[in-house]
Amino acid sequence: MLDNAPVISLSHGDLTVEGYARAAVQSYWRIQELKIGFDMGAHPWDFMGIPTWMISHTHLDHIAALPQYVARRRMMKMDPPTIYLPAKAVDPVQAMLRSFERLDRGRLPCKLIGVEEGQEFELSRELVMQPLRTKHTIVSYGFVIFERRKKLKPEYVDLSGEEIRDLRLAGTEITNEVRVPIVAYTGDTSAEGLDNNPIFFDAKILITEMTFIAPDHRPELIRKNGHMHLDDFAARADRFNNEVIIAGHFSTRYSKRQAESIVRKKLPDMLDDRLKVWV
Repeated sequence: MLDNAPVISLSHGDLTVEGYARAAVQSYWRIQELKIGFDMGAHPWDFMGIPTWMISHTHLDHIAALPQYVARRRMMKMDPPTIYLPAKAVDPVQAMLRSFERLDRGRLPCKLIGVEEGQEFELSRELVMQPLRTKHTIVSYGFVIFERRKKLKPEYVDLSGEEIRDLRLAGTEITNEVRVPIVAYTGDTSAEGLDNNPIFFDAKILITEMTFIAPDHRPELIRKNGHMHLDDFAARADRFNNEVIIAGHFSTRYSKRQAESIVRKKLPDMLDDRLKVWV
């Protein structure tokens, strides 16, 4: 990579999560197979090929690299990207991009799509994205990516292949659509953001934050600042149905060794080895 931006990688099933997050420094994630990414606090050159991004909120450690990313795609003659972000942020972000256009003397073409609670967006024939309001110091959203699958209706399960074929040719709808939450990203949020959106607990892969871990932190201050503590995970240990839980966005006051040691001391089984500490 040309950028001095760290990237950690984890493969699970047919998906690969790559990225990194440090509180007040930078957050960026991609799932190459789905051609999507989350947040742009920095932007490794290798991430430029992802055409669709979801921005959880507009703190600089989550959005600062947006102009750089758009400019790189223009420079490389790639199609303008699509950026989903909180609806209230669309006009200010558009104004920011115009300012960079004047500074750079070059266009920054991209499609900004504002998201609000209760909406859903079709990313492809197979994928649907749902934004979920989280709890931070400014307007913030998490995102869940659903895979759409077709499942044979119960009344047709015992039919032969020929009978199913004949029904299909006759125009009978023989399947129901089933949505499977395959990836969820919370962005920055207090534990309330999890509790208000239980689908986060059911996604196959959950990418979330664990900003604070030391036992002497004040819980009320952490909640006020819209973040989570290790204790929030311990209190909800039996609610996580995820196959993988990636916790990042640790405060810079913790080294990698400290973070791993403190988390493992509190959660010795690491939630049945599903919890991954990314520092």
